[in-house]
Amino acid sequence: MAMSPTAMVARRALAAASQGSHEGGARTWKILSFVLALPGVGVCVANVYMKMQAHSHDHPEFVPYPHLRIRTKPWPWGDGNHSLFHNSHTNPLPTGYEGPHH
Repeated sequence: MAMSPTAMVARRALAAASQGSHEGGARTWKILSFVLALPGVGVCVANVYMKMQAHSHDHPEFVPYPHLRIRTKPWPWGDGNHSLFHNSHTNPLPTGYEGPHH
């Protein structure tokens, strides 16, 4: 069965349109990366830097709430009072913060 000339023209037009719509995809994403993504990362870095500058490095006041830092049995490592990922600058023990920054 032979195609009519109109159908052949329509098929060529659809093929050309579908091929042409995908040619600029990589270029579009490259432009979006430079115009949107990189400045967005820059704004995030600036925000973190400003928050670090304004952040106080003092401990908050320790309040020994009875429902926090409950030890029913000691941890199986170290002295039994420090968690595995204990950070003495940010994590208080049941008795308060350790070190000279009380």
